[in-house]
Parts: sequence; C-alpha cells; structure tokens
Amino acid sequence: MSDSDGARQSLEALRSFGPVLAIKLYRLTLDPAPAVPILPCLDHEAMLHAAVPPHAAAYVQDASSGDLHELVFIPATHRIEVDIVSTWGESSDASHQRLLAWLADRFRSHSVHVKGPSVWRGERRVAAACRAQVSLRDVLLGRDTSAVKAQIDRLTTIASLMEKQSRVASWGVRTVTGTVLAAAAFVLFAVFGFLTPTLGQSGVTYLRYALISVLGAVFLYYGMKAVQLTEMSNRVWKRTAEYNLFLSERRRRGL
Repeated sequence: MSDSDGARQSLEALRSFGPVLAIKLYRLTLDPAPAVPILPCLDHEAMLHAAVPPHAAAYVQDASSGDLHELVFIPATHRIEVDIVSTWGESSDASHQRLLAWLADRFRSHSVHVKGPSVWRGERRVAAACRAQVSLRDVLLGRDTSAVKAQIDRLTTIASLMEKQSRVASWGVRTVTGTVLAAAAFVLFAVFGFLTPTLGQSGVTYLRYALISVLGAVFLYYGMKAVQLTEMSNRVWKRTAEYNLFLSERRRRGL
C-alpha cells in the first residue's frame, strides 16, 4: 500500500470520530480529494530538505463536544501525532482524552504521540498571540469570512512587527559586540596585568578566563534570543499564511 493510500484510509476512518474540517499534505496526494480545504504542509515544505517523511495532517471536530484537534498521520512509520499547539484553546482535556482513547482502539497498529509546545521555539507565546487576534474555529467554521479575513490581516501586521523587532535585537548584538570585545581585551591585558603582583599569575589567569566565559555566555544568550524572536515571528507569519489559504479554499468551495 502506498503512503497516499494509507493516509486516505486513515482520514476516512477519522470521520467516525468527527467531521474532518481541513487537511494539510506533505508529498502525498488524495484521490479522490475530500470536499474540504486541502493545503500543502507549510512548515515542512519551508524546510527544503527530504528528511521529513510524507504525511497528512487533519483538523477534526469532536462530534460529541465540538472541540477541535489536529492529527498527523505518517503512513511509512505507522505513527500518529496529536498536535495540541495548533489547536491551543480549542479543545478540553476531556475531549483530548476521548480522542486518545479512540485512537488507541481504532489504530492499534499505530504508535500515538502527543506533540506539546516547545519552550525554545516559544510555541505557547505564538499560540497566544495568534489566538488573541483570530481563533482557529473562526478560520475553519466562521460564517462571516470578511470579518475573519480582517482578523487575519491584523495578525499579519503583528507578525511583520515581530519580525522587525527580531531584526532590532539581532543588529543590537552585532553593534555592541566589537566595542565590548575591544574593551574586554584592554581589561584582560592592561588592567589585569597590574594585578599580577597582588593576585599572582594564576589569579590573573583565572580572572581572564572568568571574564571571557561571562562575555561568551552573554553574547550567546542575546544571540540565541534574537534567533528565537526570528523563529517566533516566522511561525506567526506562517500561521497567517495558513489561515489565509484555508479561508481562500473555503470561499472557493463555498464552505
């Protein structure tokens, strides 16, 4: 069985839990295509490498509660991932546990993993920033698409501002690095040199290593924070792109 056929069968089985509202595909095709918005998986298409196995992600609505969930089916490894970040604030703990129990019973040959928020990638902050402007439920089910589009546009503006803020942090680190390193070099060899009679050569050497370590840690921290801000702004921007594509597909299909 091909990966595409495996993904199609999994998505068809998912309908017994609730209606599938939208699908994201990575290097798979569905034939026939379901009558729901279908997008490429933007996160993995943007990585530009072939290390990610083909997969299908589906947004499904719990038929008993109306809660939203995202599931990722990876046919090649018989793996299912439940992504709780993309549906942040859209599902209750009871619905989440009901979904896990249903998956364990329905897909007994698959391994089920829950994908939680990454602290390093700031996914909680990204989810909170996105949900403050527009909810996933409105994007997938909202009837007033014009109002939803306006909310997405506001989120796009915020993503642009976040990207500019990350540039400020990055350029700030680059600007002060040369000056601080020059001052540190003077302190290391000139100022600390006068302390040799008092502290001894070993004491001065220790102070030099300590100063270098502190400066390295500070520059590393601020450099990584700038990278983190850039990553977060990119994720917010990709979320807005995904929402816009979902909305366009809904309008095209009359959903």
